[in-house]
Amino acid sequence: MTPGKAYLTTDEIRPLAERSDAMGVWLILHCWGVIALAVALFAWLPNPITFVLAVMIIGSRQLGLAILMHEAAHNALFKTRAVNEFVGEWLCGRPILAELSAYRHYHLTHHRFTQTDKDPDLVLSSKFPTSHASLKRKFIRDLTGQTGFKQLAGQIAMSLRLAGDDDAIKAANSDFAQAFKARDLWKSFPVFLGIIVLMGVIGEWWYGLAFWLLPFLTWFQLVLRVRNIAEHGATEQSENPLQNVRTTHAGPIARALVAPYWVNYHLEHHMVMHVPCWKLRHMHDALIEKGLGAEMRVARSYWDALGEAGWRSA
Repeated sequence: MTPGKAYLTTDEIRPLAERSDAMGVWLILHCWGVIALAVALFAWLPNPITFVLAVMIIGSRQLGLAILMHEAAHNALFKTRAVNEFVGEWLCGRPILAELSAYRHYHLTHHRFTQTDKDPDLVLSSKFPTSHASLKRKFIRDLTGQTGFKQLAGQIAMSLRLAGDDDAIKAANSDFAQAFKARDLWKSFPVFLGIIVLMGVIGEWWYGLAFWLLPFLTWFQLVLRVRNIAEHGATEQSENPLQNVRTTHAGPIARALVAPYWVNYHLEHHMVMHVPCWKLRHMHDALIEKGLGAEMRVARSYWDALGEAGWRSA
């Protein structure tokens, strides 16, 4: 469960694993603040460019909320477990129709059996590499809202039990892992809809539909897929923690639109899963200093990671 202990000493891991309440507060404020500023930008300069930019930025911060919920699932967002639970559930998970406890159970199983036959994500990562045409079709479905609508419909069916559980789960996870999705939407829908209503009250009546529902159904789905592909797609199916997961270097634009909150340091996260996200870059440096750079699965960019998964195939 802690592969990093084979490469780093306890004394080296301990400072990396220290949590900070101040940093936890800052990450939450930053995520929601960026969302508010994206809407404010369009309100100030309403035009097609600022509209599309706001949708992209908000969709990436919806992924950011998922990432911060992931931090809470590992008890790494705040020092106190109770605060992790409350913030991870109600300020991160429920706003994007996610459920902390369901995600934690699934995700810890993934950590325990990464890229082995018992990994619940193996069925997803084993699809790669694939063809350029296949990836293109997936990306089009994401950007046109088809993926988001199908998964939302699957969630509703699973929650209302209008279909058998197996059918509902299959619909909700038809394209790639959405394991953190809430099972009982009656707890999440009021939060999700509340954000839509609040945006409509503060701005124009349609702001919530345009700047919460639309990003959720489109850009969020795309960047979630890209994240999943980059992390384990076309990696080694083995128990080698340096090769069964990928870290992807991300510049300012990628961090803003695709990979917020150091999610690109995924190999390092698997090394010691309770290290806070904002310290993963330091763990990366520590592993490099150990002379492990040549053995680590690292992509120079998300473009290169997608290339390994088949984007550049003929």
